[in-house]
Amino acid sequence: MNQPKRRIQGEGDKDADRRFREAESEFVKSDEGKRKIEQAGDLSEREARRLREVEERAKSRAREEDPAVKGGTGGSESGAPR
Repeated sequence: MNQPKRRIQGEGDKDADRRFREAESEFVKSDEGKRKIEQAGDLSEREARRLREVEERAKSRAREEDPAVKGGTGGSESGAPR
């Protein structure tokens, strides 16, 4: 079988990135892609309730809320020592 030789690019394969972006762009422009985009985020009431419950459980286990979430200063992007 005569397959073209592929250059090994390692991490950050630019050819694969280009192919992915082109395919993604084509999908987004397609009728199916437009339908999927419109449906994105649509949750049944049951799924929405389950997600809220899981979020509340996770919050209850957290030591404290990230000040960046509360709109304050700090958080991992502040550069403040931990």
